[in-house]
Amino acid sequence: MPIQVLSEQLASQIAAGEVIERPASAVKELVENAIDAGARTINIDIREGGRKAIQIADDGHGIPADEVATAFRRHATSKLTSSEQLEAISTLGFRGEALAAISAVSHVTIVSRSHGETSGIRLQMSGGEISAQDQVGAPQGTVISIENLFFNVPARLKFLKTVATEKRLIDEFVTKYAMAYPAIRFRLVHDGRISFQTTGSGSLRDVLVSVYGTEIARELLPVGATSDSPATDLPITDPLAAPSPITITGYAAPPSIHRANRNHITLFVNGRWIKDKNVTYAVVQAYHTLLPIGRYPLAVVFIDMPLNEVDVNVHPTKTEVRFTNAGQIFGKVQKAVRQTIIADTPVRSIRPGHFESLTQPSGWEGRPNQAFSRTGSEGDKSWEYALRHPQEPGRFEPDPQGQMGLGLPRYANAPQPIIGQDAGANGGPATQMQNELAGDKLPIMRVIGQVGSSYIITEGPEGMFMIDQHAAHERVQYENFMAAHARQEIPSQGLVAGAAVHLSPDQATLLESNIAALGDLGFSIEPFGPNAYMVRSVPAVVAHQDPTRVVLDIIADLERGDNPMQQKVEDKIIRRVCKTASIKAGQTLSRQEMESLIQQLEQCQNPHTCPHGRPTLIFLSVEQLAREFGRP
Repeated sequence: MPIQVLSEQLASQIAAGEVIERPASAVKELVENAIDAGARTINIDIREGGRKAIQIADDGHGIPADEVATAFRRHATSKLTSSEQLEAISTLGFRGEALAAISAVSHVTIVSRSHGETSGIRLQMSGGEISAQDQVGAPQGTVISIENLFFNVPARLKFLKTVATEKRLIDEFVTKYAMAYPAIRFRLVHDGRISFQTTGSGSLRDVLVSVYGTEIARELLPVGATSDSPATDLPITDPLAAPSPITITGYAAPPSIHRANRNHITLFVNGRWIKDKNVTYAVVQAYHTLLPIGRYPLAVVFIDMPLNEVDVNVHPTKTEVRFTNAGQIFGKVQKAVRQTIIADTPVRSIRPGHFESLTQPSGWEGRPNQAFSRTGSEGDKSWEYALRHPQEPGRFEPDPQGQMGLGLPRYANAPQPIIGQDAGANGGPATQMQNELAGDKLPIMRVIGQVGSSYIITEGPEGMFMIDQHAAHERVQYENFMAAHARQEIPSQGLVAGAAVHLSPDQATLLESNIAALGDLGFSIEPFGPNAYMVRSVPAVVAHQDPTRVVLDIIADLERGDNPMQQKVEDKIIRRVCKTASIKAGQTLSRQEMESLIQQLEQCQNPHTCPHGRPTLIFLSVEQLAREFGRP
């Protein structure tokens, strides 16, 4: 094929693919333009996750009538005039590609009136070509409507995610910029229903209430000076260091409030929302030794610094930046957040449902303070209940002698444990045990004791087993729950008063899209106001847990659902429920409880790993022990 110059239309469609990846990309570009235009009110109206229609209306300074058509040409911008300005960009947009990219792959209608003009102009475009233009009456500002996004790029349309996913991405972006610009009134509507709105009062805490709810917003600690406006906060600096123009402000949650992933760490640089792994890690490090393993903080951090010390012209989406001195930024963020939470920790009370975060050493996931009780936290007996009622969620029939004569119930229709064969039947003792371990079942084991309140030591036919009590119980719970789910007999426990859960808009969208699956698994959740829900019932196996925490952890797991290699939604929810209901490392068990757990594990179909793939047990043969002790 000979070399040829691409047509302008094809080149625009290719360029559009770099800038406009999905409906959320179009919303981002248009909202950033509205902010740059000095808007005080921004209304976003979305239809079918942006596939059908997107409309952004603002009251900014508008576009002059004779410049509207020019604005849709590639590389047309009012924000840059020289290459020197590229080194110190003060606006959110600057490339002049967004409007051209959007118009190249959709049907666009823009109505705009600039200050001083008596009438507005309406321009209609399709596939990058102007189809109509006329004068209309309009208020000052700009309204851009996008219909049938990617109508002429079917390949891009085919690879869009579900409507719920696209809605959630839009929610995430709008809430981030609402936090960055609390003086702007944002209003987000999905399919005719208000999903999120702010007052535009200028108070960041007011926006945090809209995003996270009153209870969490009240607990958040100001980072830097106590001023509510990020732009006026004072810097956190080392008194021995030279004065720095870099300021770190925002809000950070106390260690008693934490999440299952890093998605709730929000970063801004000079008013621009960014994604930066190093700075995110700085925030996580600020909570070192203060959070349980696998839990992450909630924080909103603003970095204000000289424009020429940060490069925002790195990626078409403009969410990645480069710092001139990344190490300095890391240190300042970590120190500012650390100072805030350390200064507050000694005087704060522990919130219900989060007792573990302030009372435990690092590395002990979910371990309660041993001073509370020999068998765990006074407020959480679900693990003990689950050990004594292993049939749930499922049916059981009493055994006159209990499990091995201990008075505990035995599963109905559960496979019986397999007793190991005589040593030497198929080779030496080590070979025989390896053959047994390679199968689906475990041999009968005798409990010796417990180590570190975390591991159960047992003796098998040809050696010693060390069993992770949390992983083992999680496997037992998982197989029971899956069996009950297959029979559609998952017992549900109603809550006396219900539990209110306030979610961010993107989390609310995620919950609504999966509420049917949750209902099938024993949850009853109903709307309870804007982005708020009332939990009326939960699976019986987690009836003794904090229902709010259970739901939030499930949502956190679902937020990681874009990976096609991950399990389906129902299995993911079941795994989280079973993990929550299982006994934890650090909980002392009685001998009867240990024996019950081991017998249940022996009956599992796949006893060697927990549902997440971690091993439940380690085997040391008699031969291995002899070698370690130097015996012949």
